[in-house]
Amino acid sequence: MALALGLTVPAVSHAALFDDGEARKRILELENKQTSEHDAQQKAIGDLTRTQQSLDKRVQSLEAMLNGKGLLDMQNQLEQIRQDVAQLKGDLEVVNHQLEDMRTKQNAQYTDLDTRVKGLESLAQQVTGQLGAGAASAPANGGDAKADASQQEARAFSEAESLNQAGKYKEAFAAYDSFLKTYAGSKLAPDALYGMGYAQFALKSYKSSVATQQKFLESYASHPLAPNAMLSLANSQIQLGQIPAAKKTLKELIAAHPSAEVTPSAQKRLKVLESIK
Repeated sequence: MALALGLTVPAVSHAALFDDGEARKRILELENKQTSEHDAQQKAIGDLTRTQQSLDKRVQSLEAMLNGKGLLDMQNQLEQIRQDVAQLKGDLEVVNHQLEDMRTKQNAQYTDLDTRVKGLESLAQQVTGQLGAGAASAPANGGDAKADASQQEARAFSEAESLNQAGKYKEAFAAYDSFLKTYAGSKLAPDALYGMGYAQFALKSYKSSVATQQKFLESYASHPLAPNAMLSLANSQIQLGQIPAAKKTLKELIAAHPSAEVTPSAQKRLKVLESIK
C-alpha cells in the first residue's frame, strides 16, 4: 500500500505542472494579443488625429477666404466641415474608450489566469501534503481510500480549470457545477464557484454571473479571490446596463482591497464610468 501511495504523488504533481504550463502559455498568448490590439488602436488614433488636423487647416483656410463672393456657399461648406470635425472628435473618443475597455478586460483576464496558476501550484502542494500525511498516520486501507478521494477531487477541479483556460466555457461551467455538487465541502469550493461565475460571464450569461459572484462574496468575503469576484461582478453589471450598481461595486472593491492586483483595473474602469455623462 505504501508503494501505491508513492506512485500516485508524481502523477498528481505532473498533472498540476502540466496545467500550470498550459495556464502560463495562455497568459503569454493574452499578452501578445493585447500588444497587437494596442498597436492597432494606437495606429487608428494616429490616423484620426491627422485627419482632424487636416480638417482644422481647411476650416482656417475657409475662414480667411470668407470676405468676398460666394460667402453663403463658403459658410455652408464651413459648417459642414465643422460637423465633420465634431463627428471625428466623437469617433476619436469612442476609439479611446474602446482601447481603455480592451486594456481593462485583458488586464483582468491576465490577473485571473495568474491567480489560477498560483492556485494550481498551491493545489499540487496541498495534495502532496495530504497524501504524505495519510501515508504516515492512517491505516493501510484507510490511507488508500483517502488518497483516492484526494486524487479524484484534485483531478475534477483541474479538469474544470483546464477547460476554462482553454476557452471552452460551456464545458467548464458544467465541470465546475459537477465539482460543487460532488465536493460541496471541499477547500477548493470557493475557487470552483468563482470559476463558474467567470465562465458564465464569458458565455454572456451576465445575470447568472451576477448571482454566482454575489453568492461567492456572501459566502467567502475574506477569500483571496474576493477582489476578482467583485471586479467580475462589476463587469457583469456594466454589461447589463446597471451602471450605478457597477460604480458602487467598484468603489467597494477599491476601498476594501486597495492593494489587490485587480484594484488598478477597477480604478481605471470606475474612471471610465464616471466620465460617461
